[in-house]
Amino acid sequence: MARAGVTRERLAEAAAELADEVGLENVTVSELARRFGVKDASLYSHIRNAHELRVRVAVLALAELADRAAAALAGRAGKDALVAFANAYRDYAKEHPGRYTAMQIELDPETAQASAARRHSDMTRAILRGYSLPEPDETDAVRLLGSTFHGFVSLERTGGFRHHPRDAEESWHRVLDTLDVALRNWPARAGDADTSRTP
Repeated sequence: MARAGVTRERLAEAAAELADEVGLENVTVSELARRFGVKDASLYSHIRNAHELRVRVAVLALAELADRAAAALAGRAGKDALVAFANAYRDYAKEHPGRYTAMQIELDPETAQASAARRHSDMTRAILRGYSLPEPDETDAVRLLGSTFHGFVSLERTGGFRHHPRDAEESWHRVLDTLDVALRNWPARAGDADTSRTP
């Protein structure tokens, strides 16, 4: 049996800490067993394999970021909400690189449904309501925001901006300004009768 105090929740938390320290790819059952002072076999009563550990880190990270983003969004709308949400996302990725990496794991439908992934989508759509985008434009905008945030954060994390004197922070602010302008001036689709947008 596993040592008293070793639970699925504690394993997920320990795996998340390990991921931030040494990278998600280095999160193994053996390393966690060493940290808990037990044999590898003791942990298999709580998890099946390293992949399940990483999925648990993903679920934990999705919940943590959803809570952080929700707090950042409280009382905000329009561009203020967009900037607050984006900054929460970027700050979390900087502070928790291993957990952020885990969030990119494709979850099976059941796990995804039970996770906080839906909260992320709901919050993004709540932000976009301030830009009055109908469907399918709203879905396209959700994908635009996700792609932009993830692309910038991923390049920044891997040193993609280090070889130019332009400060990444300044570029980030300009990216957010540009997203706000794009959302307020979303192009009409072919065949749309009304091309106006309400900011």
